[in-house]
Amino acid sequence: MPNIGESFIIADPGPQQDSQGTAFAVDRDGTWLTAQHVTNNCDRIGMVADDGIDAISDVIESREADVSVIRQGPLPEFALALTDDLPSEGSLGYHMGFPAGEPSVVVSRYIGQAYAARGGPGGQTEPILVWAEADRLPPADGPLGGISGGPTFDAQGRVVGVNAASTPRRGRVLTTDPEAILRLVNASAAVDDIGEVTDLSSPARAVRLFQALLDRGVIRQVYCDVR
Repeated sequence: MPNIGESFIIADPGPQQDSQGTAFAVDRDGTWLTAQHVTNNCDRIGMVADDGIDAISDVIESREADVSVIRQGPLPEFALALTDDLPSEGSLGYHMGFPAGEPSVVVSRYIGQAYAARGGPGGQTEPILVWAEADRLPPADGPLGGISGGPTFDAQGRVVGVNAASTPRRGRVLTTDPEAILRLVNASAAVDDIGEVTDLSSPARAVRLFQALLDRGVIRQVYCDVR
């Protein structure tokens, strides 16, 4: 797979503040994934549930990538399938979540692998996948902040990354390395399910899948509360 020979710097946003992100289910027993920067240094974490917001206390954060496992979360109807197969260059990807609190699908094209330094120069360096943003459904603009932690699907309908960051000037979306995700999931011994896969060969299919995942509680908002 292509390594684009490019590095990215994700600036330190400063102390954690009240914020919102996205999480998705990876088994039917209440195991979810989100971004590590969504859960890090929160005094309280809550996830939207069928009857309000559930408090989350069991979180395992990766030390090598921007991903966290949430255990004992809401029980979904089904789970999403993870893969460590990298996409082919130029193939479609779909990033799902809640930028600015609004449900959205970001359509992109896969560029290749790179590295990102989190917290500015000298910060922890981690492998990432880089995507070129092509469209947003429904149409919108502005920051993608609230999409952090949501799933990135390949055209085969498998989760190939967790939404980690974006670079508006370059029009890039950065996602976690899929092997790092699976290492955290395996180390946590949390997932004993095989997720479901849906054909995502077109943006229209991705939009329909996203709506189904919202309706069935497989993708939900996560809230970080800082006292």
